[in-house]
Amino acid sequence: MDQLWAALDATWRILLVGLVLGAGLPTLFAVGIRSLAWGVGGEAGRHEEGVQLQPHPLGRVVAYALFALVILCVLVGVGYIVAHGLGWTVTFNGLLPVVTPKH
Repeated sequence: MDQLWAALDATWRILLVGLVLGAGLPTLFAVGIRSLAWGVGGEAGRHEEGVQLQPHPLGRVVAYALFALVILCVLVGVGYIVAHGLGWTVTFNGLLPVVTPKH
């Protein structure tokens, strides 16, 4: 029975990481793309003829913050894979990863 609970515990953790990284990062990227277009309006926006609509400045800040988060997550993932390939151990003590040689 203990093996069943251990397997279920590992399964929900894998599912959670898969949802966050597999669907979460592309969703953050899509929200960043959408926030770049925030306030432009396009054909749906009502504006006078000849008026050039400008994007909302807050949308650009949100987009760049989301893009930076996605890039950071990708770089941490690649660093994790490379470190393990070179025989190092990566631990997350707090927010920042710590890379140490295996003993």
